[in-house]
This record gives sequence, structure tokens and C-alpha cells, in this order.
Amino acid sequence: MKTPVTTPKAALGLALLLGANIAAADCGAVSIASMNWASAEMLANVDKIILDEGYGCDVELVPGDTVPTFTSMNEKAQPDIAGELWANAFIDALDKAIAEGRLITANSGPITGLGEGWWIPPHTAAKHPQLKTVLDVLDHPELFPDAEDPSKGAFVTCPAGWGCQLTNANLFRAFDMDQKGWKLVDPGSAAGLDGSMTKAVERGDNWFGYYWSPTALIGKHKMVKLDFGVPFAGSDNWDGCIVKPEQECASPEPSSWTVSEVRSVVTADFKERAGPEVLEYLGKRTFPGEVMNGMLVYMNENQADGAEAAVEFLLQHEDVWEGWVDPATAQKIKASLN
Repeated sequence: MKTPVTTPKAALGLALLLGANIAAADCGAVSIASMNWASAEMLANVDKIILDEGYGCDVELVPGDTVPTFTSMNEKAQPDIAGELWANAFIDALDKAIAEGRLITANSGPITGLGEGWWIPPHTAAKHPQLKTVLDVLDHPELFPDAEDPSKGAFVTCPAGWGCQLTNANLFRAFDMDQKGWKLVDPGSAAGLDGSMTKAVERGDNWFGYYWSPTALIGKHKMVKLDFGVPFAGSDNWDGCIVKPEQECASPEPSSWTVSEVRSVVTADFKERAGPEVLEYLGKRTFPGEVMNGMLVYMNENQADGAEAAVEFLLQHEDVWEGWVDPATAQKIKASLN
């Protein structure tokens, strides 16, 4: 039997192929937390498709929630990846785990424009361009009359029992909103909060209240998040007063909302197994806030789950995700969607 001649170009191609196979084998089994809210569910499914099809991993999605997932990753090194970890409640513990080498921040901002705050509808912002900050709005309670007492402006807060109810109540006091002619309105439930905003938008009425992003409602109504017009007044004021019950917060200071610490976190073990290409992908994988909110609207209107939304995202937003991977990997992912 004649021995085949291997040209330098063929040898190089074979080496690249073998290298790719070795890299894929090294990736191996990967577990990703699929958190129990829509944006994180879609993000986890996007990671699954890209790691499976683009990098040859064998991905399993496992149920997740913020604190239990962090605790499990910190103590048991499982799951391997938490793509959308809202870490404000345990940021010190997370930073300690990172400093001690158990966990790695793969991406410090997986979604742009996310966070909590105070919002107005787009038609209000367009009709009253002078309302650029919370301070501006607070000077005009007459534009947001309360349904039960039109002499007061209505600020719609969180339902009772939510942690943000304490935060909003203390900020209400910090900004002297009662003296400025405002009323703190409890919507009664999550549905009440959503309904309050939706009703105002559909009627063209002004609305001023608390919400967060990414969410389907912010995307659907294209709500405008207000700058507070004051700087963040420090963690002692926020963590030691603003977030606590009123009896533990005698003198709250006016402050902008604390920055939401949301990260993609991986275990140190996964970093060693996955290799630099996978970590580079996770580091580049940032969803523009408007795109994520649009996808949440899609999920809501089409009763789509995270897996369906991930495919829709990859089909409709190549301009976003192609920059996260190299061209060859992008072609593999596109081929898998056909």
C-alpha cells in the first residue's frame, strides 16, 4: 500500500483540525444555571447553543436562583456557569470567593442598561422635555395627579412585602416628597404595578413610579429611566439606612439608586477546563438592553420559553452575537439553526 504524501498545507490543516477536536474535548460537560426569570432563561439557552454548536461542549441546563446558585457554586463548584447573577445582596461574599480563587467574573456586564429605578412613559418625556431627572419631576406633582387625591402627585412604589418597598419609602422621605406634594401609592400586587403602568401608557396619561430592567414591560412600553439628579450617597447611607425598615433609618439622605451588580460568574474549575476561547466568548457576550427587552416582549407575546427565544435571538440578531465569536465558530452556529 502506498503511503500518502502529506503536503505542508495539508499537515497544517490536519493540525488545526486535531487542535479543534482537542479543544472541544477539553470543554466537555458543562452545567449552566437557568435562572427562574425570563432574561436569564434566554441567556442560559443562548450560551447552551453557542457552547454546544460552536465549541463542542456538552451543556446541561440546571434550575437556578440567585442565592442558592451562588452558594452552590461557592461551596460545591456547581454549576459551572451563572450567566445573569444579580449579586448586590451578597457582593462581599462574591468578592471574597473571587479573591480566594473559587469563582471568576467572566463578564461584569452581561446586559447593558439593566437595573432598578424610577421611570416615566415616553410620551411624558416627549411632551415635557424639561423632566430629565427625578429632581425635575419632583418639582411638578401636578403633572402626575393621584386618582384618589388629585391635589397630590402619585408615585407608584412596590407592593407590600417586596424589598424595594422599603427602599422607595426611604427615598420618598429622603427627597421630602410628602412636603413637595407627593403621595406614595402601593399598587397592591405585581399585577397591580404592571397594570398601573400599562393603563397610563395606553391612555396617554402621565405615570411616575418604580420598575426595573430588563423586563418585557419596559421593552413593550419603551419606558424612560430617569437619572436621579443627585449622586449616589454612599454605601453607608444605602446599605445602612435606605434598604432597612423605617425604624432603622432615621435620617435617609437623597441618593441615586445603587448600581446593580450583575455578572456572569464561572467556577475556577470550569475556567481551567474550558480554555481561553470559551472564556473569551463569555467575556464578549453582552446583550444590548434594548435588544434584551425586545426579546422579553417576544417571549411574552408568543408564550415562548427560553429555548425558543434563544433561537429567535440568534436568527434575528446576528449583528449582535457574531462579534462574540470568531467567523468559523459563527458559521457552525448558523448551520445548526437551519
